[in-house]
Amino acid sequence: MTVLVDPPNAAGHGRLWSHVASDESFEELHAFAAALGVPRRGFDRDHYDVPAEWYERLLAAGAVPVSSRELLERLRKAGLRRPKMWTPVPRRPGATLLRPPRLRDGDVVAVVQPAGPVEPARLAAGVEVLRGWGLEVRPTGQLTEPPADPPLPYLAADDGRRAAELVAAWTDLDVKAVWATRGGYGTQRLLDLLDWELLGASSPRLLVGFSDVTALHQAVAARLGTATLHAPGIAALGDADEATRDQVRRAVMGCEAVELVGTPNGTSGGTVEGVVVGGNLTLLATSAGTGLVHPAQGGIAVLEDVGEAPYRIDRALTQLLRSGWFQGVRGVALGAFTRCGDPALVRQVLDERLGTLGVPVVHDLPFGHVPGNRPVPLGAAATLDARAGRLTVRSCLR
Repeated sequence: MTVLVDPPNAAGHGRLWSHVASDESFEELHAFAAALGVPRRGFDRDHYDVPAEWYERLLAAGAVPVSSRELLERLRKAGLRRPKMWTPVPRRPGATLLRPPRLRDGDVVAVVQPAGPVEPARLAAGVEVLRGWGLEVRPTGQLTEPPADPPLPYLAADDGRRAAELVAAWTDLDVKAVWATRGGYGTQRLLDLLDWELLGASSPRLLVGFSDVTALHQAVAARLGTATLHAPGIAALGDADEATRDQVRRAVMGCEAVELVGTPNGTSGGTVEGVVVGGNLTLLATSAGTGLVHPAQGGIAVLEDVGEAPYRIDRALTQLLRSGWFQGVRGVALGAFTRCGDPALVRQVLDERLGTLGVPVVHDLPFGHVPGNRPVPLGAAATLDARAGRLTVRSCLR
């Protein structure tokens, strides 16, 4: 273990501070700090800020004294120097978001259940898919010890437990990705219970899910400025065909672009570039005005939905238009609107409401509540070619 500490020579808030870092890993650094009781809020990108009176205690615990110059140099050589651009902090709408590392063989995936309960057989099938990719899968507590009596039948567990397990998964030093079992309803109820300061102090990790998880995608983008992946949950992955599974595997374990082809709008053509933002239409509309929203300004909005009548699609789009979520959007990429009534009427509503934006629109892209739900990186740069009906998205990983 190599934990470094420089002399208390940095002034701030009326006192002097030392910097504590590791030239091995952030995981080692966090474990060292936690053992001494150093609060996680003291972590700043690649080091902890610790007051001068802690200096001797740090040395006694095994920290190696070095100069400030040497500490920085050793961080750089180890590849652990993290500029502000790689820190989980809010970023302006339209900017590309912080890219988490791609998954590699042996990486740990935490399986969380932020919304509704999942059928054990479907969960088991999805877990086996991930294990077949060489990943280590760790279901969170409510999946291994489900509550005997959930507060409401459409929730997997009470809000406090679901929120605590999500935070525990995100801040686990071993975890590289947090993957939702499914959607349903309930994710919005957790957002104000999450310790965002603690989440932001953790190294970036990948969030995967879709549907109700849109609320969490938006919140992570708004509060942590981190890119995420709109893709099948664990249960849906277990149901998916081999082609879909392979597309998801390449999206989480590779860095190649994703290309989706649909049908042009027919009225708004052209090619635009922007950062992908969005997800489930209803979740976006019902999140408007909450403060945990990442708007479509300067970006390409992706939208999908399921089980919503045309007039409710109209209502959700109207809410987003009136709330300003679409202000400054550069294009709109529409996925599946499954079991939403007459497809011709749904298309009419979408064209009528989105036509007021005056931007390119593409329909029928293969993502959403459909077999073959393609992964869509959120927070990544993309090109929308409305004439060809094509959305090309760069990877959201590094």
